[in-house]
Amino acid sequence: MKMSKMLMPTLREVPADAEITSHQLMLRAGMIRKMASGVYNQLPMGIRVFKKIENIIREELEKKGCQEILCSGLIPAELWKESGRWDVMGAEMMRLKDRNERDFCLGPTHEEVFTDIIRQEITSYKQLPLNLYQIQVKYRDERRPRFGVMRTKTFTMKDAYSFDVDQEGLDKSYQDMFEAYTNIFARCDLDNSPVQADTGAIGGSVSAEFMVKSEVGEDEIVFCSNCDYAANMEKAVAQSSEASTEEMKELKEVHTPGVHTIEELENFFKLSADKFAKTLVYVADGKTVAVVVRGDREVNEVKVGNAIGGVVEFELANEATVEAVTNATVGFAGPIEIKADYVLIDNEVANARNLVVGANKSEYHIENANYGRDFEGTVGDFRNVTESDKCTKCGSHFEIARGVEVGHIFKLGTKYSESMGANFVDKDGKSKPIVMGCYGIGVERTAAAVIEQHHDENGIIWPLSIAPYHLVVVPVNIKKAEQMEAAEKLYAQLQSMGVEVLLDDRDERAGVKFKDSELIGIPMRITVGKDITEGKVEFKLRDQADKELISLDEIEARIKAEFEKNNVKLG
Repeated sequence: MKMSKMLMPTLREVPADAEITSHQLMLRAGMIRKMASGVYNQLPMGIRVFKKIENIIREELEKKGCQEILCSGLIPAELWKESGRWDVMGAEMMRLKDRNERDFCLGPTHEEVFTDIIRQEITSYKQLPLNLYQIQVKYRDERRPRFGVMRTKTFTMKDAYSFDVDQEGLDKSYQDMFEAYTNIFARCDLDNSPVQADTGAIGGSVSAEFMVKSEVGEDEIVFCSNCDYAANMEKAVAQSSEASTEEMKELKEVHTPGVHTIEELENFFKLSADKFAKTLVYVADGKTVAVVVRGDREVNEVKVGNAIGGVVEFELANEATVEAVTNATVGFAGPIEIKADYVLIDNEVANARNLVVGANKSEYHIENANYGRDFEGTVGDFRNVTESDKCTKCGSHFEIARGVEVGHIFKLGTKYSESMGANFVDKDGKSKPIVMGCYGIGVERTAAAVIEQHHDENGIIWPLSIAPYHLVVVPVNIKKAEQMEAAEKLYAQLQSMGVEVLLDDRDERAGVKFKDSELIGIPMRITVGKDITEGKVEFKLRDQADKELISLDEIEARIKAEFEKNNVKLG
């Protein structure tokens, strides 16, 4: 492609509203342009990168026997009501009505649609297993779009769905997709980690997220410092403290005027934070939930939501609700005789003895409170782990890092097939629900994650596998006939080899051309300058500072060597 004919609106300055590196560089490299909050148009350079990621996805999925289809992005509400998710998806779902007042949504995900296709087409075990996928735009009304294409209202996702006769079949499909995802992200040169994750609104029994470590990631990832355990913070569990053998002491009410926070309580009672149990009150779908954790812990709201059966609306209670549940002002809630619909006790609190708790009475706390004797509730794991906690697999301490989710795989089981009647007849002539899996990859998010890992002060450094173009030929001065003639000849020669090549034939200074090629992240650059009179050109790799002066006869071999080194097919 000749750059004089291209739409390539690069920017020298960093856009004021671009918060993170990938967002800044996508805008500066002319890959995307913002149309509204969380809504971006994709320009030629962006499209080429996104399509290359899509093609890698296709190649790896088809190696595993997956078949591509394309479903409608407009979905009738009836399908979502069958699965029970029309209300569960909440405010993120983009809903609309047609002229006949029939309810529809713009698809945020497509479990229901794929299940509907399968229940119409599959009747016998002989037609299974099956894995179908699509690459399609999704729509979600994000409350707070941010970080460019990392969190948007509309985005491209590959979603795949496996259909098996039993759990063993699902396990194999899940493992096949795990391997495919590993290969996809390796080909994109993404350093990532698969971690245990919560299944969320998608549902199912098991899921794993493919996370890319990044300081701007919205998720916290918990890694064991010694073994291979890794989990999203929402899912991570740690060894629990052993049950205390301390003798229970007598309850004692203490006047604590103006003492509300754990820090204030530590100073007042001269005790460490682990000697307190704090009670937080939430409202979940109109029900009140009291969660009791140790004073040095934070509540894991996802674990709480799962413990009460999954919720749509979940938030901390306001002052009026807290007072109704506790008969006290905020800061004095406690588990003894609290009037919440659900009372959840973290297992560390259940195992402890003689804790200080709120008295459910303004300006008072209670010493020596004990689970089982003084208060009751559902015991479980309701806390976030910390780096001082120990791994349940090997007993080592944790490391916690931020990360960006680029892929997510789920074992759905029969969640959708049972509710929607997607059944098959087995070998014994019995009707059974199809066992399903679900597998997603965010295309633009993957590209952004690559940029976060591959850039420098000059711009993007694309891996050869997904670069918008492999190489750029830069004539230093287009007014010099020998330079332009050689550049045009090289351009044609490289194209015939199967190299995706740009010819920077713009009437610009060489420095401007170099800056643009580095900003866009083109992996290889050939500069045609004064040495062309001796049959030589300058060859440079984007990720290296050194330049080589090589003869025209060496170019083909040099470029082929780069493709071989990067395991990328030429042509």
